[in-house]
Amino acid sequence: QVQLVESGGGLVQTGGSLRLSCVASGRTFSSYAMAWFRQAPGKEREFVAFIDWSPSSTNYADSVKGRFTISRDNAKNTVYLQMNSLKPEDTAVYYCARGASGSYYFPPSALKKYDYWGQGTQVTVSS
Repeated sequence: QVQLVESGGGLVQTGGSLRLSCVASGRTFSSYAMAWFRQAPGKEREFVAFIDWSPSSTNYADSVKGRFTISRDNAKNTVYLQMNSLKPEDTAVYYCARGASGSYYFPPSALKKYDYWGQGTQVTVSS
């Protein structure tokens, strides 16, 4: 059983920054793609960023491109989301997810691409 534990959320003012972390259990972390999603109250869960097992391959939602950066440290079984220039519309619960084996044909934004999810961490951006 894989466990994903997010941390780093909090309250920040518009224009501020936060760095989220997601630590994964297990010994094969480096073999899996990882992603961040978010869900605001009353809205569906939406894709934020993706990083393949090869860290040079990343993908971002248009709404965060140029402001957020996803990265991973395979030695620490950790994926990060650096969030800069935060806006009130970034307020949501942020979830990390692990790509399922054999899910290459699904786009990074597809929920079904991922088989394990963390419990989420709240990010609130005040105006």
